Amino acid sequence: MKEAIQAHSNVLELIGNTPLIKLNKITSKMKGNYFAKVEAFNPGHSTKDRIALYIIEQAEKKGILKPGDTIIETTSGNTGFSIAMVSIIKGYDCILAVSSKSSKDKIDMLKTMGAKVYVCPAHVSADDSRSYYEVAKRLHNEIKGSVYINQYFNELNIDAHYYTTGPEIWNQTSGKITHLVACSGTGGTISGTARYLKEQNPDIKVIGIDAFGSVLQKYHETREFDANEIYPYRIEGLGKNLIPTATDFDTIDSFIKVTDETSAHTARELAKSEGLFVGYTSGAAMQGLKQLDEEGIFTEESNIVVIFPDHGSRYMSKIYSDDWMSQQGFFDAKTETQVNIEYIK
Repeated sequence: MKEAIQAHSNVLELIGNTPLIKLNKITSKMKGNYFAKVEAFNPGHSTKDRIALYIIEQAEKKGILKPGDTIIETTSGNTGFSIAMVSIIKGYDCILAVSSKSSKDKIDMLKTMGAKVYVCPAHVSADDSRSYYEVAKRLHNEIKGSVYINQYFNELNIDAHYYTTGPEIWNQTSGKITHLVACSGTGGTISGTARYLKEQNPDIKVIGIDAFGSVLQKYHETREFDANEIYPYRIEGLGKNLIPTATDFDTIDSFIKVTDETSAHTARELAKSEGLFVGYTSGAAMQGLKQLDEEGIFTEESNIVVIFPDHGSRYMSKIYSDDWMSQQGFFDAKTETQVNIEYIK
């Protein structure tokens, strides 16, 4: 009897079940046990693979999405890549409204995946006709047979992580997790994961990472939107200038804010200390852990899981570019990178 060929039908079968990896060197002076949920192991190299597949398949089941339709989405890059990947396999056209803050690497990847890309100015209000939110809405209204994913205001964004990321972390830690730390952008990842974990153990603490220039932390604390909190910042996929309904603030215990500069350096430190080549938001999440440790949040018995959302390859023209880091003023005498390249003539 011939043995069957061991192969997946397509890349979509590889989504989810990402590994939990213990952090060692970077946390050596910190209290507690630290584990990273490394979402770069998804085929689209980010946690957004989960929501792209889940939301699209739910739309198919409900008859909202039909063969030949066009999928439209607002994205800082990762969700767009994931949607483009799923669209290729399932045979849909894909149109993406992208923030100009997104790295050139991300935008080039979206084009490579066959998506039509509209690059919109980042530093305009959410209700500005040029914002990527409004551009996506306009395209949806103009294009017959289009479906707008609308991740910021789609409850399915939360559900995707409730049914996948949450159970995975619970099983991988054998229920011993005490803290979940995750970046909050649309809020789907942290909300869905937290909702599941708190159902298993209400004592688990959930801490969101926000950016300076974003409104999320203050809204969580006051339930008031304060436009005075908003100013330009560089980290992609973290924080917001509006309040996404895909964020369940009741599942989050607290927020902590991180800076552009420290997050960039911490991402680089992760590569050099743990061999994990991760993205800007992963650096932000790790920076948040450092600050929480300094505040005495954790004990030696704490089991902390941090979600690293994406891969470092999407930031080669940004945080992994010495030129970009210098242009941002992120290098000084103490942090100047060591030159490791020597050209033989």
